[in-house]
Amino acid sequence: MKKGFLISFEGGEGCGKSTQLKKFAIFLEEEGFDFLITREPGGTEVGEKIRNILLHDKAALSSKTEFLLFSASRCKLIEEVIIPALNEGKIVVLDRYFDSSYTYQGYAGNLNLQDLQTITNFAIGDDAQPDLTVLLDLSYEEGFQRKSADERLKNLDRIEQKGKEYHDKVRAGYLQLAKDNPRRIFVVDATKTQDEIFEIVKFEFKKRYQNCQNGTK
Repeated sequence: MKKGFLISFEGGEGCGKSTQLKKFAIFLEEEGFDFLITREPGGTEVGEKIRNILLHDKAALSSKTEFLLFSASRCKLIEEVIIPALNEGKIVVLDRYFDSSYTYQGYAGNLNLQDLQTITNFAIGDDAQPDLTVLLDLSYEEGFQRKSADERLKNLDRIEQKGKEYHDKVRAGYLQLAKDNPRRIFVVDATKTQDEIFEIVKFEFKKRYQNCQNGTK
């Protein structure tokens, strides 16, 4: 049975997830929390190799192949990093988790969501469910405008290059997941300023963490 707290950050391209993760890490350190930040895919030696295949390899990959590779990386991360850290009472912060698979390979990639859930449940087990998922919601147009502003459009990975229709489905998928899981997924309007977003995230984390500590999650 896990003792720590697991929080995942999700969102479409250009939503500001990396910025909020950095701010959150600084906050946790300043507050004296024992924490660990990791990412999907990746976080382990095997996971980083899978990440390179998924994001940068030139080979064509079907949605099913993508999902199974993500799941393999996820399982390795859970076994080697997440469960040990939670058992030590740490706060584990994830840059993407299984919700990304449901949206990118499920809703946008047209895979059966029940199939994805069955495999995901097998991969993560009962002790690696998030206590809180922060969803930074932003339109495709706004996200890629931000990437264009700082020249990240020159270095898009394979999934980022899939186009507007695909990424509109990703956003719709995320919002549907939030509707279906309101107790876990907390939606934040990512058009707000970085500081406004961070204050909202920090407030929600404190509330959920305290509830978790008190056994009233």
